[in-house]
Amino acid sequence: MNHFTINNNDEVKKLMALAINSGETLLRNGAEAYRVEDTMERICNSRENIFNANSFVTQTGIFLTFEYENQSYVNFKRVRDTAINLEKISEVNDFSRKFVCTKISLDEGLNIISKINKIKTHTKLEKAIFGAASAAFFTLMFGGNLRDFFASYIASYFVISIMNITNEFKLTFFIDNFLGAFLASLFASISIKIGLGTNLDKIIIGSIMYLVPGVAITNAIRDTMNGDSLSGLSKGMEAILSALAIAFGVWVILAIYI
Repeated sequence: MNHFTINNNDEVKKLMALAINSGETLLRNGAEAYRVEDTMERICNSRENIFNANSFVTQTGIFLTFEYENQSYVNFKRVRDTAINLEKISEVNDFSRKFVCTKISLDEGLNIISKINKIKTHTKLEKAIFGAASAAFFTLMFGGNLRDFFASYIASYFVISIMNITNEFKLTFFIDNFLGAFLASLFASISIKIGLGTNLDKIIIGSIMYLVPGVAITNAIRDTMNGDSLSGLSKGMEAILSALAIAFGVWVILAIYI
């Protein structure tokens, strides 16, 4: 059996499912549009009798089409929930290279993608502990003292813990970021009132770093520079609205505090 050819319509469906599932995994975990498109097209083009493989990816959807025995096959997948998981992106990248170059069957490929999707992410407690630590170090980097560092750590810990709970309600990203910035600023102002911290601005800066859409901004710029203007503009707009939500949440508390 030649693993580099498609023999029947059942294998066509499996190839389509494998490419779509791989692209969906990448997109759900924060990959750039061009990376998703390139991966899906490489998977399809790895089979000798598949022709004219083309994909189109937006922030919320995946289109894929190719030809087999003069017949066109088209599929579309809606993607709603996205996060940042670089480990899964790396695993899919490694798989796609092996699939193209080695004799991995379609069934094996589908099983591998399924296993990648089941990779356990960090627990809520781990996210809170280490996310708060990384955020608090920004307080030191921007000129805060040790008291500000501990105040920022405590504020960030509570913010991340609360957001881990609110994420289960599937709130929009704007409300999520507003709520996170509001709570971060609230805890920062309380820490000043009780004498735990000394510099309100430094504590707030550190506490909101967990919310800053750095990956979204980077991906938006990379997609735009790569010619994927639709994906780049949509990600850029999401990043701008996220930043506005953070700024609005901080402003509400500062207006009350000052």
